[in-house]
Amino acid sequence: MSPHDAGRRRVHRSVATGLPLALAAALVAAGTATAAPYRDARVIRTATLGEIPLGTFSNALLPGSVDDDHGVKLGGIGSDIYPAGRKGEYWTVTDRGPNGQIKVDGKKRRTFPVPGFDPAIVKIRVCGDTVQVIDAIPLTTSSGKAVTGLPDQQSRDEAPYTYDAKTPLSYDPNGLDTEGIVRAADGTFWLVDEYGPSLVHVSAHGKVLTRYVPKGLGLTGADYPVVEALPSIFLHRKINRGFEGLAQLPDGDLVMALQSPLSLPDADAGDASLTTRLLRFSPREKAVTAEYAYRFDPVNVVDPSEDDTSELKISSVVAVGGDRLLVEEHTDKAARLQLVQLGRRSSILGGPWDDDTTSPSLEQLDDPATAGVPVLAKRLVVDLNKVDGVQHKIEGIARVDHDTLALINDNDFGMTDGAGAFDAQGRLVDSGIKTTVVYVRLPEGL
Repeated sequence: MSPHDAGRRRVHRSVATGLPLALAAALVAAGTATAAPYRDARVIRTATLGEIPLGTFSNALLPGSVDDDHGVKLGGIGSDIYPAGRKGEYWTVTDRGPNGQIKVDGKKRRTFPVPGFDPAIVKIRVCGDTVQVIDAIPLTTSSGKAVTGLPDQQSRDEAPYTYDAKTPLSYDPNGLDTEGIVRAADGTFWLVDEYGPSLVHVSAHGKVLTRYVPKGLGLTGADYPVVEALPSIFLHRKINRGFEGLAQLPDGDLVMALQSPLSLPDADAGDASLTTRLLRFSPREKAVTAEYAYRFDPVNVVDPSEDDTSELKISSVVAVGGDRLLVEEHTDKAARLQLVQLGRRSSILGGPWDDDTTSPSLEQLDDPATAGVPVLAKRLVVDLNKVDGVQHKIEGIARVDHDTLALINDNDFGMTDGAGAFDAQGRLVDSGIKTTVVYVRLPEGL
């Protein structure tokens, strides 16, 4: 955690360019470099999305999909951001839509106040201090129906409820909690999803072409092709903590980042772990070709105000040349960008760490490197918590040029948790947090 011809053009511009030799040389063979991060990073531009009623937006894409938006405005497009070719224009993607939690009889229930909401790809333009929506593409099934953002499987996902947590809603095997987005050279899109977790190939017009899920998931009833092509170990993802980051490398390969460590062998181990995983997928081979172990910094290093390790997440990964990525480690209040290189000898795919009977599991190791695990090297690029003007809950990052990044936050559609999220008339009590794009200048460049 929520009219279109101009948006159909193919995008040939790539965000991947080379890194300065001095920066590339700073990467070490393993572990975390201790050199100081870039200094004097600064915000050079800020733009905000205006208020667009969610029902108006949704029904313009799929007439009749939303009968009552409960006063919710368009938001949640900050799940990711990807350059659209023209200066100031970006592809973004919503998550599963407005959702929250309300306690009933001491137990939290997941609410979906706008269950008819269809996750969408949204093209934006940053113009002055405003963010304009210039195109939107609804995600649809093979037969043209809305995908929806409702949970897939009763056995694996949270039960969905109405806005007041009083009435159960139906699960939807077509449902997607979309997060990362990239656009391929052929004009199609690739997205990642937290439910499966899954990698989703989408046509230029929004139709789901294929959803790649872990082996053994057993998802049935979907109105689009589902292929079990990912390692089965990813069945152990935490609830609502599947894939969130997605990057496209110069050779066309995709890298997807698991938001949080797997729950191996159980939830307590996952909550305490500092080790999560990345997958590399070849669209040409339609297969996973590598898997990498990624090690978080301690939670109080990423966010000095936080002591709960389970709050650590990866929300964005960005290709920056060759096999190098920027990786965003964050909590909801703080974020730091790390530079990593995907070495040929770093893959753990198909080894003991992909066997859920291995004990201790990768997630349980206090220091995976001492157990022979080739943990990805990383170097701190910038601590966004120390850059004035950066919003909380940054979930999307795009490379603008060699020394500038565009960041976008997830405002959760203005939703908050608890029974007070809606007034007595069932209208949203908006949080006041806006979708904002911030440009950050890095003095030493990338």
